[in-house]
Amino acid sequence: MPNTRSAKKRLRQNEKRRLRNRWFRGRAKTFIKKARQAMAAGDLEQARYYTQLAIKALDKAAAKGILHPNNVARRKSRLVRRLNALEARLSQEATAA
Repeated sequence: MPNTRSAKKRLRQNEKRRLRNRWFRGRAKTFIKKARQAMAAGDLEQARYYTQLAIKALDKAAAKGILHPNNVARRKSRLVRRLNALEARLSQEATAA
């Protein structure tokens, strides 16, 4: 436990920041998870919707310094790549049928 007043204050600040950062990271992870589930189910509209929300949440986390910008770019790239693959697969199936 901290002994000085300044160390006690730092402890309070760090806890507040940890909780706020956790909220932003959790929100981004939730939308990524929902987008991937929609992609797995083959629901293109839901996948697009949750991918947009995930990108927005990731960008906010990067802007606030919660996630590193390169980490955010990598996650967005992977998500959009999956979405594009789903769109291509569904369009091929539609033309084949």
